[in-house]
Amino acid sequence: MDKQKLIMLPGPTNVSDRVMKAMLNPIINHRGDAFRELYKGVLDRTRHLFQTEGEVVVLTSSGTGGVEAAVENLVRPGDAVIVPVFGEFSTRLAEAVEIAGGKAVRVSSDFGTAPTLDQLKAAMGAQGNFKAMFLVHNETSTGVAIPYVEEATRLARAHGAFAVIDAISSLGGYAIPVDKWGVDVCITGSQKCIAAPPGLALLSISDRVVEFLKKSPPKTRYFELPRYLEYGSRGETPFTPALPLYYALDEALKELLEEGFAKRVQRHDRMSEMLYGGLADLGLKAVAEKSVRSKTVLATYYPQGVDDAGFRKALAHDKDVVIAGGFGPFKGKVFRVGCMGQINEAYVRRTLKAIGETMASFRSS
Repeated sequence: MDKQKLIMLPGPTNVSDRVMKAMLNPIINHRGDAFRELYKGVLDRTRHLFQTEGEVVVLTSSGTGGVEAAVENLVRPGDAVIVPVFGEFSTRLAEAVEIAGGKAVRVSSDFGTAPTLDQLKAAMGAQGNFKAMFLVHNETSTGVAIPYVEEATRLARAHGAFAVIDAISSLGGYAIPVDKWGVDVCITGSQKCIAAPPGLALLSISDRVVEFLKKSPPKTRYFELPRYLEYGSRGETPFTPALPLYYALDEALKELLEEGFAKRVQRHDRMSEMLYGGLADLGLKAVAEKSVRSKTVLATYYPQGVDDAGFRKALAHDKDVVIAGGFGPFKGKVFRVGCMGQINEAYVRRTLKAIGETMASFRSS
């Protein structure tokens, strides 16, 4: 890794040589036996990731496509949907609900914090009847993670509503056992904690959602989940899959399971603590309050007078470490570091050293 750029973005992130080489497998007939065998393996390993015995789907799309698929399949015009809003991606989710004709009931908090479980409970009680709760687990724009996913899911189901979790930037660094917690749809992306290339969205789908979709088919074609389930039952996708990415995902999931899911989660715990501690030692302050800070995406304030674009350019050019800037109200004020996938002590030490040396040069100039 010393001779190439270290990608410490909140995604896409570093991919092993083994996974990259998997994309060199030959192009095959996606209606043939070879693909059926590949896809069956991918679906089986995806079930392990979600800790489910239920249905799973892999879409050739970004993570946002997976979120839109969940919205378009569950939300009908006029449906009320509870959406905690505490950053850029949760804002986008609420907007997606409204584009689908639903009523997004926002439970908002200042960016850098998260709505409390009591606020969510109060909003559900005040709303009464609502179709679903769509919850972003890990708000990539602010480095905030919701600590009460299980409790929020149980609240939604107690109201007879669907519980949908956007775990795009968290699943794999966190465990979200969807069957045990009763999550109806969980969404993640290939390019985050799974450590595969970008371009695939993975969804788990509960039996309740399957039954709902039989009675109320969605008005979408590419993201029509019943069609994916129908084709998936015979080892196919309804539309042409991104074959090289499926090979890569299969290999990345094998890596994850060889490491052990619990061990991967524990590694993310250790590496995030190391990163937070190292950044604090450099005198840098995290955006998120400690009780809700993410262990897969760290957002950190710049010291006064440090130019965002200049700092990140110098870090990438001089130190070969690539990080991200801020979103929305945090643009130019914070930088974000991904702590996911292949993250290890060598990556963390190199990142902290590069940030410290580059920051020192900006402070002295």
